[in-house]
Amino acid sequence: MNLISSQDQGHALASLQNKTPFLWTNPGHGSVPHAGGQPHPQDIQQAANRLQRFAPLLAQLFPEVAASGGIIESELMAVPRLQDILLGGGSADTVNSAGRIWIKGDHALPIAGSIKARGGIHEVLEFAERLATEQGLIHAGSDYLELAGPQARSLFGRYTVAVGSTGNLGLSIGVIASALGFKAAVHMSADAKEWKKERLRKRGVQVVEHQGDYEKAVAAGRSEAQADPYSYFVDDEHSLSLFLGYAVAASRLQAQLHAQGIVVDAQHPLFVYLPCGVGGAPAGVSFGLKQVFGAHVHCFFAEPVASPCVLLRMLYPDRPGISIYDIGLDNRTDADGLAVPVASELAVDVMRPLLSGVFTVEDDALFRHLYQLQTSEGIRIEPSAAAGFAGPGMLLQTDAGRAYLQQNGLEPLMGNANHILWTTGGLFVPEDEYAGFLARGKALDAE
Repeated sequence: MNLISSQDQGHALASLQNKTPFLWTNPGHGSVPHAGGQPHPQDIQQAANRLQRFAPLLAQLFPEVAASGGIIESELMAVPRLQDILLGGGSADTVNSAGRIWIKGDHALPIAGSIKARGGIHEVLEFAERLATEQGLIHAGSDYLELAGPQARSLFGRYTVAVGSTGNLGLSIGVIASALGFKAAVHMSADAKEWKKERLRKRGVQVVEHQGDYEKAVAAGRSEAQADPYSYFVDDEHSLSLFLGYAVAASRLQAQLHAQGIVVDAQHPLFVYLPCGVGGAPAGVSFGLKQVFGAHVHCFFAEPVASPCVLLRMLYPDRPGISIYDIGLDNRTDADGLAVPVASELAVDVMRPLLSGVFTVEDDALFRHLYQLQTSEGIRIEPSAAAGFAGPGMLLQTDAGRAYLQQNGLEPLMGNANHILWTTGGLFVPEDEYAGFLARGKALDAE
């Protein structure tokens, strides 16, 4: 694989247009963010508190989170065999000099089966809480189990919760909205995965199909919702509530790292690799991580070579709304959850001083890594969830990655480092479809 390391904008643009996988590191990383419109760290705590208030209700509505008391969280898992594969043969010197690789298993988040469970469920709960408070059904100190009662369901049933989605956010929004008694509508591109549409329909969710891509589905859903005073639109491109729900993951990860005896400080850096579509989920997680770990965490986004909308927007800070179509890309990728042509302005605005970099990956790499994860660790994900797996190699084995480590004084510390591959979906992929993923990955791995 030919990896381009140049940070020159022209070379980076050429790499994007040629669909050549490469790592771009952010020249604005570490700059002081402007204050206007930035989320506040206290907002993350408010989101965490909201999820805690609703936890007993979630435990009642969804048996799969009863054991956790209604808390929606995923495991942090060591993956030593996968680490050997990703770092090229697993020699002791390579492994010891790289630190340790972990997986944060959001592919198995309960209820919705993807990273979107935190943000999507949080936003619908916030909307439900506001309605119930305005109507006097709950107040400070209320038992939120009352929101499963007939009065609340009658109130919620007057409203439609709508979203535009390629799949995973739609599953998250549709499942929680339907469970609370809302009507739910998910606007999807016609080529979105059929099994995701069927899973929504079985939950009583209206699936509205649109010709065109994710961006067109979102625009249509937003327009339709704006015309109806009883419709609430979850806007993946602009929603602060979604963003804050995702950010809650950071403090929970901190507790998991502590439980594993993992230190994150100036001598023990943390690197996190997050698949990226429109940008909201990885930006929310990264914003939360930066509040918890500050300069000691380094966040990298991973995008398909056909759909690098956040990287493109980072390259052109003076061009809001720039689309991957503007540079001749087609947005065609098997990483359907990442097939987005235009980045979230909220995500890019917040990430501009915080994001360490973005790297692009080919679809073949997604399937190869999906297969390697299954055979080495017995963990099952969908292709888009493997986007971040190229991250450690990009950081450690490219000129751009090594330059980043040198510039930040990290090279001598890498033996103490921890790398987290953030998986984002796959729990509900049908058996036959997953078998096809594995077969494709196996064939690629044998080449």
